[in-house]
Amino acid sequence: MTFTRAVATLFGLGYLRPGPGTWASAAALPLLWALHVLGGFAAVFLATLAVTAIGWWAVARATAEADDKDPSEIVIDELAGQWLALWPVSAGAAVSGAPVLALWPGWVAGFVLFRLFDILKPGPVGWADRRPGATGVMLDDLIAGLMAAAGTVALAALFHLWLMA
Repeated sequence: MTFTRAVATLFGLGYLRPGPGTWASAAALPLLWALHVLGGFAAVFLATLAVTAIGWWAVARATAEADDKDPSEIVIDELAGQWLALWPVSAGAAVSGAPVLALWPGWVAGFVLFRLFDILKPGPVGWADRRPGATGVMLDDLIAGLMAAAGTVALAALFHLWLMA
């Protein structure tokens, strides 16, 4: 396996079946936890940007000569999107001083919403998915991650309002 292919498939994780995207999203959780524990939201933020940039490069190289421009084993995009979906959890823990695992409902919401948006591809996610090349592969997951992050914040707000009532 080439280095480019290893990066694009998260070192072979993308070959797991069924649902390689779900496996990659699940693997993103302990990695995000470790990043948060080691460096707080700043580390999560910078790692997400780095994975996005490296992923864009790896996807472009891995699919350059392929007939299938979005093969299911390429899952670096899920890592970037899932981390983006969990930004509110990491940021919320950093701001509140709470242990990041104490915000477990946010972890669940971010994971489930990201997977739903990534699989169903509503609105802008579907639009991005139809873009050619690495742009389409990466951008749909980043938009799904942003939508999941917004949904996670909305659910947290509703939950906290309900607790105060």
